[in-house]
Formats: sequence, structure tokens, C-alpha cells
Amino acid sequence: MHRTLEITVPPTATDTLRENLVALEEVIGLSVQRSASVKPVGDILIVHVLNRGADEVLRRVRAAVPDDHALSIVTSEAASFIAPAEQETIEDDKDEAIWEEMESGLRHQGAITPNYLLLMALGGIICAIGLVSEPVPQAIAFVASAIIAPGFDPMTKVPLGLVLGRWPVVWRGFRSTFAGYAVLIAAAALTMLALVAAGETTGSALAENPEVKHLAHPHLMELLIAAAGALAGVVMLAAFRRSFQAGPLIAMAFIPAATLIGAGLAVGRPELALEGLERFGADWGFIVGLGIPFLWFKQRFVHRRKPLA
Repeated sequence: MHRTLEITVPPTATDTLRENLVALEEVIGLSVQRSASVKPVGDILIVHVLNRGADEVLRRVRAAVPDDHALSIVTSEAASFIAPAEQETIEDDKDEAIWEEMESGLRHQGAITPNYLLLMALGGIICAIGLVSEPVPQAIAFVASAIIAPGFDPMTKVPLGLVLGRWPVVWRGFRSTFAGYAVLIAAAALTMLALVAAGETTGSALAENPEVKHLAHPHLMELLIAAAGALAGVVMLAAFRRSFQAGPLIAMAFIPAATLIGAGLAVGRPELALEGLERFGADWGFIVGLGIPFLWFKQRFVHRRKPLA
């Protein structure tokens, strides 16, 4: 998808910025509304720009308006640009999310809200049942919990913040991750206690489940799948392909691994909890270890700018 940027600037910057943006080939449309903005006070420039030109537009906006208090930008997706004279230029567009959109999406998905915590808890409940289920319902439970629990985005804040040097983003990533997974682990532990009390399962059944053994002692093939899933998830965020992100979540095992921590503690098997923690750390390590060089490459060769806010 292409982008529409609604940019509010002081009237003194409007003419210079307008001339700078008109000169960009990637800007397909540009309109100016004088004195149209009340908060902040100023002129509004509506820019229809290709993805590959969005960063350059924002660089020129920053150069024209260095004062943060005088600048406001709203980004949105445009379903299509229909401009016959510019069709060849439009067809050469690329799939890239700008840094501000990545941060905004991660902030929305990983904010510590009642909805976020409830979804993490529900993911832990479903996955805990899956740990002691037969193979088919177990697979269903693992897939469902990976999609339901929004556990990927908070983890991804850490490499993004490290690459951009934005320490508040790193801190929020750690805080959201620990809060969300603490709730998931607690929900998994309570679920396992309830299942044991109801006679549905035992600690031995948990320890002997084949998939639990795979989580506790993963082979190289399973780790490679997790590593590929971690990198795929970061790539999809950077490519603005969030609707396809279920695939990486299913490929990784951090939800079942975190669930195993709670389940192991609930049945008095601390060694299972430790093994779950090790696998959880390995999967998060893939996100950080593979995400940092990928995002650094994007910053060094694609975006080449710091976020505006």
C-alpha cells in the first residue's frame, strides 16, 4: 500500500516545504490547506507518496520544521494511486514501513492494558491444556495460543529500540514482555493445578508428553524453525505485512515454553520450569540476535534517519 501523510506546519515553513516536496518523483499528489489546522495552529499539507519516498518526505519535513512543538504528522495507507501519467513510477513502489509506524504498531500491540493481559492469560490457559493433550488437539491449542497471546510485539521492541538508540522503547519492551508473560505463566500454573485437581492429568503425564520433551530438549531442526520464524516476524513488521504475522508466531515456541514454566511449577517439577525458561530465552534470543542486524541494515541502507518522535 502507498501512503498519505497529513502534515501540519507553521505558515512560515509552508512554501519552502511545498517546493521541496513537489520536486520529489515519489510524491504523486500534494495539496495545501492554508490556516486549516487549529491544533497545532498552522497550514496542512496533504501528501500522497509512494512507500519508497516516505522517508525522504519526512527528512525534508524535519529540515523545514526543526521545532517539535510546531510539527504534527498523521500517516495512513492509501489503497491505490490512480494517476495514468505516473503509472510506471507507481508500479516500482516497494513494501516498507517507516520507523514511526513500526513503533506505533508495537506500542499498540504490546501496551500493558487489560485487553493485552487478558489475551496473554487466555493464551496461557489454552496452551497449558495443550501441553497434556493428544497430538491433534495439542497442535490446535499451540497454534491457537500463539495467535491469541500477543507475545511477539513486546519482544520486538527491544531490538528496534537498540538499533535506533531509543532507550524508552527498549524499557517499554522489557516491561511489557515481563508483565504479559508473568500473567501467562500464572494462568498456565492455575490451569494445570485445576487439571490435576480434577484428575484430568498428572505431573508425570506432563513430563512424559512427547511435545514437552521436544520443548525441553529441542533438536537443531526445531531451533532452525524458531530462528527462521523470529527473523520472518521482524521482516514482516518492517515490510508492513502485519496481517501475515501468524506464521512466525506459530513457527516459534515461546508461548508453549513460557506455559511450561508455569505448568512445571504447578506440578512440583522445577526442572521442567527451568527447561521451559531456557527455551523461552532461546526464542527471545533469536528475535533480538537476528532482529538487530536486520534492522541495522534497514537503518543504514534504507531509512537513514532517526524517528521524528
